[in-house]
Parts: sequence; structure tokens; C-alpha cells
Amino acid sequence: MPDQDMLFKTLADPTRRAIFERLCRDGDQTVAALTAQAGVSQPGVSKHLAILKRAGLVNDRHAGRQTHYSAQLRALAPLIEWTNQMTDFWQSRFDELEDLLNRMDQ
Repeated sequence: MPDQDMLFKTLADPTRRAIFERLCRDGDQTVAALTAQAGVSQPGVSKHLAILKRAGLVNDRHAGRQTHYSAQLRALAPLIEWTNQMTDFWQSRFDELEDLLNRMDQ
């Protein structure tokens, strides 16, 4: 499973993130279909897909002469875990601040 840093770096690029989001939203796509919507050249899309694949965010499947890519949502688990930890951390800080403000009002 990829680590958080690799996932953050991979998804930091807006074009790469858009490709991943499209695969999440629309399901399997060929390189040609992704290129038509990406606003970058086919070699550029292929490069982004290779980086997404290396991070474990996409899988490829060959069907004849075409390669189909699909999003691997389970690869987001480290980011979901980190987000949950940060949510818990900040929620406890806000709770402590609320307690302090309530004590100050008394």
C-alpha cells in the first residue's frame, strides 16, 4: 500500500488529479478517452497514468490494442486514515476551546 506522502505528491498535480477523478466518476477509460478530456497530449496522459499506477491509484487492463484504466479507491485508505486523524485532532481542540470559553463566561 502506498504511503501518504506518495499519494499526496501524486494527487497534487491538477491534471493527474482530474484524470483520477474522472476514472472514479466514470469508471474504466481508455487512454484515448482520457486524452480527449484531459487538455494534454496522449503522451502526457500516458505519463500521468504511469505515475498514478506507480502510486497504486489506477490499474490497467489490456484488451486487444487498447489499454483500459480504472481507479483503485482502496489505495486512498492512507489519506482517509490521515483525514480522520486530523478531524479527531481538530475536533478535540475545538472542544477544549469551547470548554475554555464557557468557563470564561461564568
